[in-house]
Amino acid sequence: MSWQRFGEVLQLILENKITQLLIGGFVIFLIALFLQRIVRSILSRTKLMDGKEADTIISLLQSVIKYMAMLGFLFFALSVFGLNVGSMLAGAGVLGIIIGFGAQSLVQDLLAGFFIVYEKQLQKGDWVIVNEVHEGVVEEVGFRVLKIRDWSATIISINNGQVRTVENFNKNKMRVIERVTVSYYEDPSRILRILEEICTRLNQELADYLIQDLSGQPIEPFKVLGVDSINDQHQGYRYLITGLVGDLNYFANARSVRTIIAQYMYNHNVQMPHQGVHLTDLNKHAQNS
Repeated sequence: MSWQRFGEVLQLILENKITQLLIGGFVIFLIALFLQRIVRSILSRTKLMDGKEADTIISLLQSVIKYMAMLGFLFFALSVFGLNVGSMLAGAGVLGIIIGFGAQSLVQDLLAGFFIVYEKQLQKGDWVIVNEVHEGVVEEVGFRVLKIRDWSATIISINNGQVRTVENFNKNKMRVIERVTVSYYEDPSRILRILEEICTRLNQELADYLIQDLSGQPIEPFKVLGVDSINDQHQGYRYLITGLVGDLNYFANARSVRTIIAQYMYNHNVQMPHQGVHLTDLNKHAQNS
C-alpha cells in the first residue's frame, strides 16, 4: 500500500464519528488519569495536613476530576455530532442548562461535600454514624456521594446534600461509658467496692491507652461516678464507670472494659437484674425477712 493510499484510509478512519468518539474518550481518560495521579502525588507528600486529611481531600478532588472528565466527554460527543455546544450555552444560559438537566441537587451535593471536608466533620478512615442511621468506616468522600462501609463490609452511599448529622468516633479522644445495672437485692456499698476494684484493674491494664497530660498522668482515669439510676427500667440500680481513651483504640478498649466488668461480677456472685423485679418486691422481701 502506497503512502498516499495509507493517508486516504487514515483520513477516512479519522473522519468517522465513532472513531473520533473513541479517540477523544481515550485522550480525556488519559488526561483525567494524569490529573488524578498529580493530585495524589502532591497531596500525599505535603506536610501541611495529616494522612487522613490528605486522603480525604484526595478522594474529593479525584471525584471532581472524574465528573469533569465525564462532562468534558459529553460536550465533545455533542460537538462530534454537529451540535454547537458554545451556542447552546450562550443561547440558553449556563444556569438554564443546569436547571434543565435537573442538576440543582448536583450543585447541592457538591457544596455539601466541600463543606464536609472544609469543616472536618469526617475524614477518610473515620468511624462515623450519619443521620443516626448509617454506621461504619468512611470509605470515600466524593463529588456527590459519601461512601461508608458498615460492619458487614457493605458499602452505603449517601448523597452529600442528605447528610444532616455526623457522629464521629475519631476525634483524638473518646470517653468509654459503661452502665452496670445490678439487682435491687444487692447492697450498694458492696457493689461500689467491687466497682472501685474494677476501676483499679482497668487503670492498670489499659494505662497505655488512657489520654495523658504533659506530665504523663491520665487526664481522666477509669472511675466510678456512683449510682446513675435507682430504677433502671424497673430492673435494678444502675452504676456508671467512665474513662478517657484515644480514639484509635476506643472499640477495643470498650470491649476490654466490658470483659473485665463481667468477670468481676461473676467472681463476686453479683446478682444481675431480673425482668419483673421491682422496688415494691424488694420492700416486701425486706418486711418478710
